[in-house]
Amino acid sequence: MNAVMHMRAQTELATIYEISKILTSSLDVSKTCREALNVLANNMGYRRCMIIVDDEDGELHLLAAVGLSPEEYDAGHYRPGEGIIGKVYSNGMPAVVHDLAEEPFFLNRTGALAHLDGERIALVGMPIRVAKEVVGVITIDRVSERAGGGFNDDVRLLTMTASLVGQALALQRTVVAERNQLISESKRLRQELKGRFRLDNVIGVSKRMQDVFAEVHQAGPSRSTVLLRGESGTGKEVIARALHTLSPRKDGPFVKVNCAALTESLLESELFGHEKGSFTGAVGERKGRFEMADKGTLFLDEIGDISPAFQAKLLRVLQEREFERVGGNRSIKVDVRLVFATNRNLEKMVAAGEFRADLYYRINVVSIFLPPLRERREDIPSLIAYFLDRYNKENGRELRVTQEALNVLVNCYWPGNVRELENCVERTATMARGDAISELHFPCHTNRCLTQTLHNVDKDDAVAPARGHGGGGPIEVSVPVPELPHRSAAPERQFGEQMPDGEKERLIWAMERSGWVQAKAARLLNITPRQMGYALQKFDIEVRRF
Repeated sequence: MNAVMHMRAQTELATIYEISKILTSSLDVSKTCREALNVLANNMGYRRCMIIVDDEDGELHLLAAVGLSPEEYDAGHYRPGEGIIGKVYSNGMPAVVHDLAEEPFFLNRTGALAHLDGERIALVGMPIRVAKEVVGVITIDRVSERAGGGFNDDVRLLTMTASLVGQALALQRTVVAERNQLISESKRLRQELKGRFRLDNVIGVSKRMQDVFAEVHQAGPSRSTVLLRGESGTGKEVIARALHTLSPRKDGPFVKVNCAALTESLLESELFGHEKGSFTGAVGERKGRFEMADKGTLFLDEIGDISPAFQAKLLRVLQEREFERVGGNRSIKVDVRLVFATNRNLEKMVAAGEFRADLYYRINVVSIFLPPLRERREDIPSLIAYFLDRYNKENGRELRVTQEALNVLVNCYWPGNVRELENCVERTATMARGDAISELHFPCHTNRCLTQTLHNVDKDDAVAPARGHGGGGPIEVSVPVPELPHRSAAPERQFGEQMPDGEKERLIWAMERSGWVQAKAARLLNITPRQMGYALQKFDIEVRRF
């Protein structure tokens, strides 16, 4: 007997050691518990082993089992207090049943009494605790009259196993709770960070604009030169002002110059200033914009439109940070942070020799691209609300926008971007009667305007603004698309020199001949660039980018 007891003790010790290694090998408790039950059943000769745990709803379900078929496993669901397993869970006390067939509380839900062959089956159930709280039950069933006799050894072994399983469950639940907390905290922080980056006078909750705001906040405090790129009307000037406001120079001057609005000689005088008598009309000394922006920020818009000769002069100023006034011979040093903007493809211009490569690399230090309004349509409702609120305050009105009108505006193409949207809201609000702006106030609320044609379009009409829109407003989709006229003579191209008959084909023909430049294609067809844009939109012709 002593030899049998000694062998049993050694087997139990080896079993507990193997189970402890398995349960600490992974956080996948379903897998480790199943492997642990396999060791328990194989080493100790048990028929069945099960681990039942509670869930968030307070129900009990099988976490792992050995000796059960898939159908029996799926049936392993209990409620607290139900059957022997439910009572062990509710009372927190172990249970030993010598004969399951005679036990009235045994539910036989997993078919433990099947295939008995006349043998009596016993069951031992042990509560699993985590920090003194019962979280599950571990059970084994065995033949009652097997060698080894009583159940004290089984109760002792199951007590140790339940303790190890409880520790594994506690670790897994702690990790899951911490992970869920991190996920929840991450979601909360992302929600708080959504729209975190804000700029004065700039509205943008879309991801594209939030990325722009983040770049502006990053670049603002530095001294680096910034190049703002994007289509006309995307708000490059307000972004430039935001860069100035976020910089240490915010108390200094913010000076802006539109390079495209001045000739080369005037631009040189405007930027560098001039001495008295340097040219006709120079009746006095005048500081240039560089001097005026000293200790501040100078914003040069439309930098891609300056002449090659002036590019060389500007390059020297950027390199040396000094210049001479027109008609002067004294070098003047300035401390200016430069912000440039353009809507042109500078890389293409450099490749074509139209823009100096060395100047390009000087101004393209930090490049920020402003997306067109059609690529951030989720910002349109906020922009409309802002523009309409400002209009109401300035004009003492209480206009609102209906949902139908909002849908029309959100789905417009907006080639003029935010500037066009602002003009549209102001014009429509001015002309609207009543206290609501509806979709009927917008001529583009149906596609009728895109299907109408104009015949006998003469040159004056082709360049005139849209009638009924106050001299060419932003809702240009209301401009009827003219019937494109034939031209007898056309430059040669690889696809032939004859203009096709179809309207869509003529559009593609003109775009191909003009290198996919809309303005040139419009001249070929004797229509305005705006009409060309809407015709391309009407026929869903994608403009190629090179």
